[in-house]
Amino acid sequence: MKGIITWFADNHVAANLLMALIIVAGIMGLLSMKVEIFPEVSLDTISITVEYPGASPSEVEEGVIKKIEDQVAGLAGIKEITARAQEGLATVIIEVEKGWDIKKLLDEVKTSIDRITTFPEEAERPVVREVTRVHMVISLAVYGYSDESTLKEIARQIKERITNLPGITLAELSGVRAREIHVEIPAENLRRYSLTLGMVAEAIRNSSLDLPAGRIKTESREILLRAKGRRYYAQDYAQIPIIVRPDGSKVTLGDIATLKEGFQDVDISARFQGLPAVIINVYRIADQNALDVANKVFEFLEEIRPSLPKGVFVATYQDRSKNLRSRISLLVKNMSYGFVLVSLLLGLFLDAGLAFWVALGIPISFLGGIMLLPHLDVSINMISLFAFIMVLGIVVDDAIIVGENIFRKRASVGDPLRASIDGALEVGRPVVFAVLTTVAAFWPLLLGTGTMGKFMRNIPMVVIVVLMGSLVESLLILPSHLAICRVR
Repeated sequence: MKGIITWFADNHVAANLLMALIIVAGIMGLLSMKVEIFPEVSLDTISITVEYPGASPSEVEEGVIKKIEDQVAGLAGIKEITARAQEGLATVIIEVEKGWDIKKLLDEVKTSIDRITTFPEEAERPVVREVTRVHMVISLAVYGYSDESTLKEIARQIKERITNLPGITLAELSGVRAREIHVEIPAENLRRYSLTLGMVAEAIRNSSLDLPAGRIKTESREILLRAKGRRYYAQDYAQIPIIVRPDGSKVTLGDIATLKEGFQDVDISARFQGLPAVIINVYRIADQNALDVANKVFEFLEEIRPSLPKGVFVATYQDRSKNLRSRISLLVKNMSYGFVLVSLLLGLFLDAGLAFWVALGIPISFLGGIMLLPHLDVSINMISLFAFIMVLGIVVDDAIIVGENIFRKRASVGDPLRASIDGALEVGRPVVFAVLTTVAAFWPLLLGTGTMGKFMRNIPMVVIVVLMGSLVESLLILPSHLAICRVR
């Protein structure tokens, strides 16, 4: 340690280059960090979904689920496999062993699934993905004096326009009931046409499916064909043929039944300012910036408000980006106050030049830590900002101790360079051990497992890298600056 401290104190260009490197790398790291409300963490779960249009739950189980389970059951790292078969859809959930490399297992699962060649022809391509927790950035309320169907349709249109905005890809409706088509068939109509409810249900099911229709290979690419048959409205269902006679005439569902559009009979509702409402939740995913997402939504709201139907309104229901902005503002404010107070107090009792260089250690230490955080998969979020605010109170301690000791040495030694070297060396070891004891206090948080462990790892990561930056600044950069600083 003695050699490197002495070398940097005597080589001012090297110390300044190191400081410039930290500043530039820190700014680049800051610009490349993701901005999110809370950390996006893996749930140690892999999801496999396969659409199988028109298949019953038993057909889904036999044709899809059992084949997937047999194929992946022997892979190492799997803790538990659960599956659910429902009409037209197979879902397989793989829980991963703690500490296992989920990315590696995900690749192995994809490879294993690709080896299955006996899926039913009607089954879609399996979708294999890692399950992660995504967090809402902002939610909107579409409310007014209109009926539920109108509000839902307007909210759906707004949601689609929001997801078409650049930088926003995920938005969901909540507080709404699923649409239903109610089919009422008089018993006399069933008798007249010799029908049963099962026969009618089967005809409806077969006539409301999206089915794959094969592939066409061209010289440049392969084109997937699909027969679009799914129906969404009562008038579409009314045209479904129930009976087709030899002469080509048809008896449609509309001929034997009364169809009405409605909603599921479940207790789901949302209200805003005392009026019926539909909630639109907007999320940040992947590398999207939470603050940019919120800003684009706000701009979009101002754009669409004049074009809304009379009696329908849209407003912000919940804005989590406000909390993120508030915490960023608090960090900047506290850092500014710390810089000013350290400068004033050290300048008042010691020396103005010493005060400036010591106070400069605050931003340099932070930038020194920030340049490493993107490589440690740490983002700007509520948890990491809490850690920044917490470490702000201790990050300048190293520089104050080293700077004050160098100032004291200059009074007795006289030679600025000798005083800087001796002063830094004298307190260097205690400063290092003081930092290491703080690191040791936060280290156990890095050992946490499960979702909460991944969630909280941001705190020790931020504290440790910023303290390491403080150590580098106070022992390598500060002595060099004080060696050429004039002291009264």
